[in-house]
Amino acid sequence: MSHITVIGGTGYAGSAIVTEAAARGHQVTALSRSFPEHPTPQVTYVQGDAADEATLASAMEGADVVVDALAPRGQQAGTWRAAHGTIARVADAAGVRLVIVGGASSLRPARGADRFVSDLSGIPEELHDEIRDGAAFLLEDLPATPATLDWLFVSPALRFGARMPGEQLGRYRLGDDVAVQSDGGAISAADYALGLVDLIESGDHHREHVNLGH
Repeated sequence: MSHITVIGGTGYAGSAIVTEAAARGHQVTALSRSFPEHPTPQVTYVQGDAADEATLASAMEGADVVVDALAPRGQQAGTWRAAHGTIARVADAAGVRLVIVGGASSLRPARGADRFVSDLSGIPEELHDEIRDGAAFLLEDLPATPATLDWLFVSPALRFGARMPGEQLGRYRLGDDVAVQSDGGAISAADYALGLVDLIESGDHHREHVNLGH
């Protein structure tokens, strides 16, 4: 079993990952700004600011894997990309594998096609900056990290989130940077967490971009 630290462990994706990992017997630490109303048994919850390097280093101490599940909205709006960069830097210093809960904007609908981020028509303008930041973190920032950082960027399907919860099917499909469904598809939080913890346990993907969808 692994020691897994989840940054943003009480958010939509983070809480599902925490629940799935703990259910499999992994030792789980969840870092977030506030404690959950309904904590998952056997999980260690730590309250703190993920922008603080000392807090991050403490939360990662002894971990085998760090899951970066920070949401790009709320208090992270406008600073999401920089916060991810800090997490990557601290994870590299700690020698810990980093698994990032990404967005779907960096996926392609088909092999060789432009990424979804290239056309944001139909998406509210107030979301454009966070979408572009998410794609830029994957496409520009992560490839520039030291080769010593073992990272994996896991995009969910396009229809994913509290406003589009999706049906829990108990299964998923794994793709690379081409979405498993050409329209972007959908996936529930529980099934995304199922796939992400499978990826952690397999340890087969390194410095790669993959996606999970139904």
